[in-house]
Formats: sequence, structure tokens, C-alpha cells
Amino acid sequence: MHIEVLVEDSSGARLLEILLPKLIGEFDAPHRWRVHDHRGIGRLPPNLKSRPDPGTACLLDKLPALLRAYGKPNSGVDAVLVVLDSDQRPWREFQTELEVVAKACGATPTVLVRLAVEEVEAWYFGDRTALLSAFPRAKRKILAAYDQDGVCGTWERLADAIHPAGSVALKKAGWPLPGQLKHDWAAAIGPLMDVERNQSPSFCRLRDGLRQLVA
Repeated sequence: MHIEVLVEDSSGARLLEILLPKLIGEFDAPHRWRVHDHRGIGRLPPNLKSRPDPGTACLLDKLPALLRAYGKPNSGVDAVLVVLDSDQRPWREFQTELEVVAKACGATPTVLVRLAVEEVEAWYFGDRTALLSAFPRAKRKILAAYDQDGVCGTWERLADAIHPAGSVALKKAGWPLPGQLKHDWAAAIGPLMDVERNQSPSFCRLRDGLRQLVA
């Protein structure tokens, strides 16, 4: 099976590149995939059949056109995995909305939509062993106070736990520093993650849904 993986940013793409072999086996044995990162989540276009603005690189802006392209004969695509942060949105409603969009676009490959609640950093909290192995000086009290998959400023909580300056200093420094650190977190924690023990419900939905997809 060949899977096109669409992710909203480069740090999420880096994490999935690390985790996919753990989830469905090594590349080309027998499944293949290609991970595409985008410059943010964006928003769905009012007209799902319109061409996307060539100046945009955000995922939702391009999603309908991408799904139409993957649905063309001889595209070579068997399935599409769309991975996004739910942010402040109710995740069930947001996932349903995106699944409806996929059907409306006439996507012929199977489209699997999975959301990190609230942000992909929730998946790191879901494997405290991996997180602490990567960052042994992490502040335990902050980790303990985190409500798994809660809408609470997840990346900021993680930054407060593992970065010496904390989230306030990172926000003050501004972009691209937070994005660079998110990339570093994916590279540091991702290889240590055990996909079987992760306690994040949204990660488990990704894991189980992807395995059911390729079964």
C-alpha cells in the first residue's frame, strides 16, 4: 500500500517520519509512504472545487485539490493520511467536518483523518518514559499537572517543563525559535517513543486507525 501523508508543519512531519516504521513496519516492507509538510493549518476554501491560491502553502487551503489529484486514475495512491492539530476546536466535530470534505471531493483512495488533541506535543506527554529519557531534567511537577489531551496550551506546557527559559521567553523571542525547538523535540523524543505504551487517546486513535487501514 502507498500512503500519502499530509501534515500541517515540518516538526509534525519529522515526528511521523520517525514513528511510521514503528506503527506499520519498515518502509517498503510492504507499505510505502511519502510525508508532506505544510506551512500551517490554514482554512478550507468556501468552494471545494476551486483551485487553491498558488501563493498559499497551508494544508487546509490545499486539501480539496490534493484529494482530487490523489483520486485520479493511475495516481498510484492507495490511501491518504491527514494529520492535524485540533487546536481549540472540538476534535470530534472537526474530524467529522474533514471526513465530509473528503467525501465531497470524491476522493477515491481511503482518507484517514487523525487529530492531535490539542497539539502534537500531547503525544510526547503520552509517553513520559520517552520524554524523560530525552529530557531527564524536565520539571516533574509541570509534567504531573498536565491533563492528558487537554486543551491547555500543550506546547507551552511542554516548553515550561523541558526548556530552561520556558514558554514565555520562547514567545517573546518569536518565530522561528519555537518552530525550531518543536523540530528538536521531535528528533529527541520521537526515536525513544514506544507506540504500544502511549497514553494519549489521540495518538492511540492514530496508531489503531493506521494499523486497521493497512491490515
